[in-house]
Order: sequence, then C-alpha cells, then structure tokens
Amino acid sequence: MYVLVENNAVTKTFNYGKGFVLNDTQYPADIFTKWSKEELGAIGIYEVIVDKTNYKDSEYYINTDSTTAFANNQVTESWGTATAKRLEDENAVDEDGNNVLKDGVQLINYGLKTEKKRLVKQQASGLLAKTDWYVVKAAEVADYNVPADITTYRAAVRTRSNEMETAIDGAADVDALKTLYEYTEQADGSFTRPLGEWPEEVI
Repeated sequence: MYVLVENNAVTKTFNYGKGFVLNDTQYPADIFTKWSKEELGAIGIYEVIVDKTNYKDSEYYINTDSTTAFANNQVTESWGTATAKRLEDENAVDEDGNNVLKDGVQLINYGLKTEKKRLVKQQASGLLAKTDWYVVKAAEVADYNVPADITTYRAAVRTRSNEMETAIDGAADVDALKTLYEYTEQADGSFTRPLGEWPEEVI
C-alpha cells in the first residue's frame, strides 16, 4: 500500500495498479514498480511498512485499530497493545454494574473456554451422528447388535471429547489455551498438538 504524505501527515491512500493525478500532473500506474523509493518520496509518496509487533491472533485477542504514522522518511502502520479475550464466563452487567436479566434469567457473557468446549461437543456430535444408525437399528431390530468396533469407536469419541474439554478447562490463560491448538513437529517428522486428535473414523 502506498500513501501520500503532506506536511508530515498521511493525506491519501493510493489504489495499487491505477494511475492518479497529483498537483495537476497525471502519473501512470507503473510508477509504483518503476520508480525508486527516493523518486517516489520526492513527490510525497511512500510505501507503508506494516509493523505487526503488537498484533495478535484475533481469535484470542482484541486488537486495537491500526494507526499510520510518518517519521524518519518512512510511513508505518502499527497497532497498540492487544487485550486478551475473556477466558471464563461472567454475568452480563449494565453500565452501573447491575446484573442483566432476560425473562428473569441471568444473561451470561461466555468466555473462550465455553466457546471452545462448545465446538468440541459439536465435533463429537457430528462424528457420532455418522454411526447413530447402528444404535437405532439395534434398538429396533431384536436380533441385531451394534458391531464391536463401532461400539469401541463411539466410546473413544466420547472419551476424547471429555479429555479435550478437561484440557481446555485447565488452561491457565489465553496463551495456554491457544497453545493447545498449535501443531509442532515431532522427532519422527509428524505434527501433533497438545489438544490431541479425534479417533480415526470407523463407518
């Protein structure tokens, strides 16, 4: 991204790949690729340098709006200090700190742990749904039994679901929660994550 700097302030953003008029002069689109940094700077045009030092994963953090500043002949876009999202559930309150109720029931602002555990439950439900028909058939057909490998698989899905939820509940902070989902390469060349994986499907 390129911008125009006038009086040490960014005043315009240019659409890359399009020509433009500046101070009654028409400039072609290829100015951004053919002109040197110094030549562009001479007419007040600078490429924006993006500094993501403070920017964090928006799934786990609330980032500030970015700001663009001109200093030392360089335009930099940067972010302020990110704030970790709420980890635990809490009661919803109004601006005066009073609990917010709906139809007499306390409203809850759900934290990341609840959101992640809800996703685990949804995934487990989706996996189990694929073999539900075995269970339905066994309930409706007297001489039919669910195959042993299906029973074992379904039990394994539930066990892993519980293990994942326990790991999520055990996260001490947002970074610890995030780490559960991060894959790292092992000595054998495989990639694993602390949260673990679902059992291999059996259909």
